[in-house]
Amino acid sequence: MSRTKIVLAGEGGQGVQSIAKILVEAGYEAGKQVLYIPNFGVEQRGGVSIAFCQIADETIGEPRFAKGNIVIMLSDRAIDRCETYVDENSIVVYDTSVCTRKPEVKCKEIIGVDANRIANEQLSARVFNIIILGVLLAATNVLKLDDIKNAMEMALGKKFEAKPELRELNYQALEMGMGMVKEVEKLRS
Repeated sequence: MSRTKIVLAGEGGQGVQSIAKILVEAGYEAGKQVLYIPNFGVEQRGGVSIAFCQIADETIGEPRFAKGNIVIMLSDRAIDRCETYVDENSIVVYDTSVCTRKPEVKCKEIIGVDANRIANEQLSARVFNIIILGVLLAATNVLKLDDIKNAMEMALGKKFEAKPELRELNYQALEMGMGMVKEVEKLRS
């Protein structure tokens, strides 16, 4: 069975839960089995927000998992909270412009992206999470770009209609995030 287990973790306000919702909606619309378990508490006051997602071709038999195929860490506290979900088969992504240190875990690969800085300097702080969604999409290839864009339309369509420039900004952020992973892949080859 093809099943992708994803852990997304960051500080409250970084849009971790929004990324997860768009991701699982895209998977559902693509005909896949999906599962999303949010884990948050006081994140709006500065705590860590975690989202557990699964996307599979067949029925997902167990809602919880011990290790993720991909673990996204968007703050130092997220690194501390999520190291336990990493094993030698995991891909770890962290934001080099937010995290003050690289995750020290044994894993398949660690990818550092500069998403927060790029969002703030080149686009808008509001699309930081969409850049991360692009990174996730390119790192996993679990869904197609069109599936994600359709899910973004469902989630953000009213905002896009009110301010059409937001659609282009979000799509640009998605492409930028995907490009970050492609750059890392080029460096490896």
